[in-house]
Amino acid sequence: MTTVWPSSRADATINMIPLSFSDRLLGLRDSILSNPRFQRFAAIFPLTRGVARRRAGVMFDLVAGFVYSQVLFACVQLKLFDHLAAGPLSAEDLALRLSLPLDSTRLLLDAAESLQLVQRRSQGRYGLGQLGAELRGNQSVTALVEHHALLYRDLQDPIALLRGPGGGGELAAYWAYARDGQAADLSGAAVAPYTALMAASQPMIAVEVLHVYSFRDCRCLLDVGGGDGAFLAAVAAQLPELHCILFDLPAVAAKAAERFRSSGLSARATAVGGSFLTDPLPQGADLVSLVRVLHDHDDAEVMTLLRAVHQALPDNGKLLVAEPIAGTSGAESMAGAYFAFYLRAMGSGKARSFERLRDLLEQAGFGEIQLRPGPMPLVASIITAVKRQ
Repeated sequence: MTTVWPSSRADATINMIPLSFSDRLLGLRDSILSNPRFQRFAAIFPLTRGVARRRAGVMFDLVAGFVYSQVLFACVQLKLFDHLAAGPLSAEDLALRLSLPLDSTRLLLDAAESLQLVQRRSQGRYGLGQLGAELRGNQSVTALVEHHALLYRDLQDPIALLRGPGGGGELAAYWAYARDGQAADLSGAAVAPYTALMAASQPMIAVEVLHVYSFRDCRCLLDVGGGDGAFLAAVAAQLPELHCILFDLPAVAAKAAERFRSSGLSARATAVGGSFLTDPLPQGADLVSLVRVLHDHDDAEVMTLLRAVHQALPDNGKLLVAEPIAGTSGAESMAGAYFAFYLRAMGSGKARSFERLRDLLEQAGFGEIQLRPGPMPLVASIITAVKRQ
């Protein structure tokens, strides 16, 4: 049972803890920055005015972030970027294509322009903005934007989410394996939505992995939790001699088998169904990959999986982990805010630091553990390890 102290008792306990020198400096900073008179001075004084304006912009972006995300969501849902890809269009043309009133279309276009999603062109028309062009070229991100409709609803009351155990909402239902004790019995219909989302995102992760890891010394790759095989198919396309095994829930593995058949990989790619929490992993691979798998699960399940991987590998066999790493420079908010709340709503898992993942890998019997940051750590970082003899 959690003990809730009255605020006076909690305050008294905090006051017993001595303040360090850095605590005192930061406290002084806080008192200055929160002072309305200083804020006004900084806003008008020539030497601080530029900094004050930039900080005010950062603050407002934080306050208005939900509105920005909804503008992006509307653009993606309406396929605005696809309409503009062929060339500039007027607001009147777009209103017809989007089935929106003209004033609403202009409202959306003005909002999207302010976010660099669209850009004004000649004769009052609109074209893709810089971010809009980048988004249209990245179907993995647009699929994630559409998926966020579930997350928005689960975060409608963030305090209730924090006070509760997590899970129980729409994300928990969507990621069915995270809440179902009999995940291996899930039907094809139950796994179809999240398998499709994984299929959209895995090619992007494959690009990151292939940038830092060659697979040249690998004879047979086992991808655990590999979804419909999008990651394996991307790797196999670069290495025609590589044999591949995919292991996932039976209904998911069936979809992977379909992909392997349709892409001509059946001769060297096999899909095996099962649950890594209860079933042994297939034997014969000298490299196992876990692509965005560990952060979906709590520590106990992670240790079960890592021990199963260790058991399946030969001596000196290798493990490759690709997932977002907490504390990665330049991507702190990704793990500290986004994944922290996403996984809390999902009801399972956590983003872990490299140090924590290294501890778990060592406990499972792995050594020579290396972090290999990819070019886009927001997408994934790569960790490699070797099974100890």
